[in-house]
Amino acid sequence: MVSATIDLLKKDLPLEEGSLVLSQEVKSGLVLVDVVNGFCTIGAGNLAPMQPDKQISDMVEKSVRLARLFCEKKWPIFAFIDSHHPDIPEPPYPPHCISGTDEARLVPALQWLEIEPNATLKRKDCIDGFLGSIEKDGSNSFVDWVKNNQIKAILVVGICTDICVLDFVCSTLSARNRRILTPLEDVIVYSSACATFDLPVHVARNINGALAHPQDVMHHIGLYMAKGRGARIVSEVSFAVPVI
Repeated sequence: MVSATIDLLKKDLPLEEGSLVLSQEVKSGLVLVDVVNGFCTIGAGNLAPMQPDKQISDMVEKSVRLARLFCEKKWPIFAFIDSHHPDIPEPPYPPHCISGTDEARLVPALQWLEIEPNATLKRKDCIDGFLGSIEKDGSNSFVDWVKNNQIKAILVVGICTDICVLDFVCSTLSARNRRILTPLEDVIVYSSACATFDLPVHVARNINGALAHPQDVMHHIGLYMAKGRGARIVSEVSFAVPVI
């Protein structure tokens, strides 16, 4: 049933994906969205997968690979970490990624970023990382990161494609269009380095107030919506070989 639905969806909402070659010619930054235990590590919390999930594990693997490559090249990284105060709920979601717990830490394969000078880590207490980057003095740490590093293109990866990734991408595109993020030009989403969760309809029916969330369908919709707002969607990312 789900496979038939996704086939129909891709027919009615076709998504053309490109490829990306990163080079020193264009100053690029990597944005990691919520690649944390609370969303990615099996059994880590209310919103973590309960069993092995290929889409999520593939996303983590590709995110780690990109982070390593960016650091080797000393290219800037900005990592969002979902982190919530225990007494401040985030409806409609159950408590998750509570500050000070392992849920609110990067997955083990990325925890080296905590002491990596090339990486900027930002704890956020809301879905949209752009809004979550607003500081008490009214400044925005993500905007500052773009400007300080003179970034012209960001490559976005992480979870969930249709929730935190999509909200961040849409806000960033609006800010770019308003010239708030100069010199940023391109917002690029790497499709297979993004993932979302799976809540089949037969399971959702037994959870009060839950909405069904078929993984492949919502992943596709998230990417489609991001492209409709002006993001570039790519299925392949490679690095240009420097000419000596």
